[in-house]
Amino acid sequence: MTTDTKGKDLTERAAALVGLLRGNAARTEEGRRVVEENIEALAGAGLFALTVPGRFGGHQASVRALLEVSAELGRGCGSTAWTTALVNVCAWITALYPERAQREVFGEDPGARVCSVFTPGGTSRAAGSGQVISGRWPFASGCLHAQWALLGTPVTGAAGEQLDRGVALVPMAELAVEDTWHTVGMRGTGSHTLVAEDVFVPGHRILSVSRALRGEYPTEFTDEALYRAPFVPVLASVLVGPQWGMARGGLELVTASLAEGRPLSHTFFTRAREASSTQMQLAEAAQLVDTAGLHLMRAADDIDACAASGRRMPLRERARVRMDTATVARRSREALDILLNLHGAGSFTEANPLQRLWRDQETASRHAMTNPAVASELYGRALLGIEEQVTPLI
Repeated sequence: MTTDTKGKDLTERAAALVGLLRGNAARTEEGRRVVEENIEALAGAGLFALTVPGRFGGHQASVRALLEVSAELGRGCGSTAWTTALVNVCAWITALYPERAQREVFGEDPGARVCSVFTPGGTSRAAGSGQVISGRWPFASGCLHAQWALLGTPVTGAAGEQLDRGVALVPMAELAVEDTWHTVGMRGTGSHTLVAEDVFVPGHRILSVSRALRGEYPTEFTDEALYRAPFVPVLASVLVGPQWGMARGGLELVTASLAEGRPLSHTFFTRAREASSTQMQLAEAAQLVDTAGLHLMRAADDIDACAASGRRMPLRERARVRMDTATVARRSREALDILLNLHGAGSFTEANPLQRLWRDQETASRHAMTNPAVASELYGRALLGIEEQVTPLI
């Protein structure tokens, strides 16, 4: 766990909210949005401001602290943890923009929250010093609680030619939210579709993706280490903090159930905890959870060390972070699968929180950025020194 004082304090704040989140998990799922009681508690604890610059009253905490906080929250509610993690990574991205854009977001409202869809969508046309964008952007996690949005968009020239791929920072007041998030897992994230119709975005609120991938950010505050962190490694790692937390939450629930002394059905064991099969499965699940955590914290420490040094993270290290994050997703999912086998068919009753953790984990771990097959291929290519890669997102 984190050793820095700020990170330890923030993680303890998150741990103190686990009971509340766990108690509200069913309502969050049924309402298909994080309940306001959770949002208010998170805001009150300062957990939406983990990556907001200290200049605006934020914590400007480490990536490791962000991942540990989201993992703690994941023990209680996957949707709430995911929403919190995504809002924080969007605050981090906002802090990469020029100060003028940062001030428009956080200077006006230090508690402003930002959501995002990075997949390029819609159309754009050059207009003065900016772009006019239109289109639909699905899967905007946290959009129901955000005041701003980051949208992947082409950047075009006067003749309509594409010059770059950008991320446009747009007020939510200029967008419509289309209710499209109907899923079996992570229902509470409210990851609906954002719609823009001829929205003008000034140039200072468009981040160049090609430059960001090279670690070139337009923020003037180059002495702030957090905002020197490598782009894709940060984006990938934040997706699996909540997943590690969900696996930990499942392990806690099953261990507590076994401690209560329930029997092992259709056997002579009146207490399932006394069966070697129970002990072995529990140990295997715990080891998978530990493995996930070790990979996640290695990735976090690599990112933070790189940011502190000011150097650009080499391709091989960036590829390893992608591999680490995929490993966290896979091992967390495998751990929950074993825990469900251990707990039995009762895990799938609607009253049992394990089935929600399982559905949330199964959904979250399929995010394209944590695809194990893709991560394995790009890491293998990096290890072999093969220049041609399968994705620019490394």
